Amino acid sequence: MAFPIRRQRGAWPILLVFGVRREASAVVHIDRDRLVARFGFVRTQTPLANIERWDITGPYKWWRALGIRATLGKSELTFGGSAHGGVCLHLRENVRIARMGVRDLYLTVDDLEGFGAALLAHGIPGEDLRADR
Repeated sequence: MAFPIRRQRGAWPILLVFGVRREASAVVHIDRDRLVARFGFVRTQTPLANIERWDITGPYKWWRALGIRATLGKSELTFGGSAHGGVCLHLRENVRIARMGVRDLYLTVDDLEGFGAALLAHGIPGEDLRADR
């Protein structure tokens, strides 16, 4: 299953810096036993068994949601193409992404609910935490 990361209208100059040029360069794939996320020049993967749970959050401020971003002092990373919202994957064990140990990975996939349903179908619990749902 493929879930494109939403690319916000007008954000293309920012996304180009990270190597996001078209849909195929910003996508999350789920197969039988692993998740693979690509955002421009950066790619990561983890076994589905490493995903403890997930949350849907957002919307975000645009300047905090676009590109590849991390929060100082936290083991979190965002692959963000849009401020509409994202799914945070809470991992059991760190995944190495760009020399960083990541425990929480935010993905701004276009179909937040569909992505959550796919994770549920693989036995991974989660919930929608957005106030406006």
